[in-house]
Amino acid sequence: MTAPGLAAKLGARALHTRWVVRAPIALYRARLGFLFGSRMLMLQHTGRRSGAQRYVVLEVVDHPAPDQYVVVSGFGVGAQWYRNIAADPRVHLSIGTRNGVTATATPMTEAESADTLQRYIHQHPKAWSRLRGTIEQATGTPVDTLPMVRLSIGS
Repeated sequence: MTAPGLAAKLGARALHTRWVVRAPIALYRARLGFLFGSRMLMLQHTGRRSGAQRYVVLEVVDHPAPDQYVVVSGFGVGAQWYRNIAADPRVHLSIGTRNGVTATATPMTEAESADTLQRYIHQHPKAWSRLRGTIEQATGTPVDTLPMVRLSIGS
């Protein structure tokens, strides 16, 4: 892990601030998700214990096909949304102007995740340089070891 700068420290603190992280959910639920473009999506999933509907907004790290999106679990396999999709992979997505689209969440292998990360680094070098330190500061984990999930629409 690299020595964090002030921006990384502030970003990491924001990622641990519940209201900051959850604020975009209200916009998606109000059908204003298009404001985030296609780089973010809202994932609706089912609580593994409660059965209640849960929501999380995630960055899209890859869009390999028209019916597929890839997201990363910034807090690893212990993230609640990641644990929930492992228990029930049936999810709904809101992205751009599309809302409540049925999809299936599939955890990717380490090799698939590494390939996807390399494409992301190549396609978004500025975002990578900003996000890497923030995520590593927030999680205490090298970002290249974080798990990714493929979201397949209509399956």
